[in-house]
Amino acid sequence: MGLQDEDTRVNGENGLVFGEIDEESTPPSSRVDFQVNERKRLSIYQEILQSYDELKINSKNLKEAKEKILSYRPGSWIEKVGGLKLCDYDIPKTTCLILVGPSGSGKSSLINRISKVFEDDKFAPARAQVSSNSLMGNGTYFLREYLIPRDSNSICVYDTRGLSDNSHENENNRMLKSWMTKGVRHGELVVRKTDNQRLRKSLKYKAHKKGFFSSKSRKVNYVIYVVNGLSVLKAMENTGALETQYTETIVSTFNSPFLSFKDDKPVLVFTHGDLLSLSDRARVRAHLGLLLGIPPTKQIFDIPECDDLVTESAIIEMLRYSLEHADRNFPQKNKVMDKVHKISLSLCMILLILGIGVVIALAQNKFIHQCHAPQQQAPSKKVHATRPKLKVPGKIPKIEWHKIRHIW
Repeated sequence: MGLQDEDTRVNGENGLVFGEIDEESTPPSSRVDFQVNERKRLSIYQEILQSYDELKINSKNLKEAKEKILSYRPGSWIEKVGGLKLCDYDIPKTTCLILVGPSGSGKSSLINRISKVFEDDKFAPARAQVSSNSLMGNGTYFLREYLIPRDSNSICVYDTRGLSDNSHENENNRMLKSWMTKGVRHGELVVRKTDNQRLRKSLKYKAHKKGFFSSKSRKVNYVIYVVNGLSVLKAMENTGALETQYTETIVSTFNSPFLSFKDDKPVLVFTHGDLLSLSDRARVRAHLGLLLGIPPTKQIFDIPECDDLVTESAIIEMLRYSLEHADRNFPQKNKVMDKVHKISLSLCMILLILGIGVVIALAQNKFIHQCHAPQQQAPSKKVHATRPKLKVPGKIPKIEWHKIRHIW
């Protein structure tokens, strides 16, 4: 009730309290639309507040939920629909999740938060390098792979370079297309065409110093889109150029066809909620749901910079959602190519066996001719004893091939 009162106060300041409209100057159709949208917004807001309470209740079963993630193997949660079996899917050895989002959205911090949930050593140092000042131009320039947990090969999460603002939309699409179609590789340098010469030189020197990475390329199985909740709230309350640009970047890149698996859009995580009140966090969550057309309580996760059971529970639920959707979108095997491969392999085996048989037959014929050929010996004055002559049969015996078929 306190959160609802606070929300009413905030909406009152913005003139958005339900029913406070000028009925004389507003057409009837507009009043109806406003009332419907307002009811929908309040309903979503109440649902979000209720989800925070449910998250606290679910945190009691945190250990059981964590065990489900730790026992996960790629394909464990595949839905066997359409008469398909597990063997009909092309299942990777490691499920690959990729973090995507604007610069400064908190992707590296989220990596550390996820890793910490599954670390036995709570005093272990942070795995991902976090930039404390995004204005300095520092950030993630090399793709980094993190196994979750460290000693497992079932799940890996990739940290990527931040997306540019919407003025460089083509550059963002080029990066996203490369990651989603060609795969991601640990240690790979990400250079934009818009990078200045000084930055390019610095990055190439760093790449040379780090050495050559021969890691294998991984196909991306699902996308986690990360945004800064504080930046979203500023964009909601201001209409400046920077705020509008941030919102446009989120909408254009989130709805990129390269990030979706058919109708399945990425899961959304907003960070920096620890800098906001709970009411503002609920408002941001509701706004993002309406902006991107996804359910705010099911597909949007609020993960602040906090070390508490509620945050830990949100991380586990987000990972569970991502892995289930990754399994659901594993590609089916190409049955035609599989049959062609099997037929080609069978033909190769047959030709190999026939070749071995021909070689054995030629070798046996040569051996028989050598045995039946007359032995000529040059006369020698020193040797008086004569060698016994081989008896040459008059007719060469016929080879019965069916009796020696086990040889060839």
